[in-house]
Amino acid sequence: MTRDIRCEDVIEKLLEFLDRELDPQTEAELAHHMEHCRACFTRAEFERQLRSKVADVGQSEAPDRLRLRMRALMERF
Repeated sequence: MTRDIRCEDVIEKLLEFLDRELDPQTEAELAHHMEHCRACFTRAEFERQLRSKVADVGQSEAPDRLRLRMRALMERF
């Protein structure tokens, strides 16, 4: 049996939901809520896209100019 999930519950558990760290019952309840709540669905999609962008940035190489500036800063300390 599923219980009524409020938007506050989704926000509180959203990161765990995206990381697939919730028990199957809670995950299903949150997914069901997001199927019917545009605001929570939008929030979840924003978080998914943000994570994707951050992961992509971590894969790119810094420009030479930035690396030189960083090296100069580190040498000063």
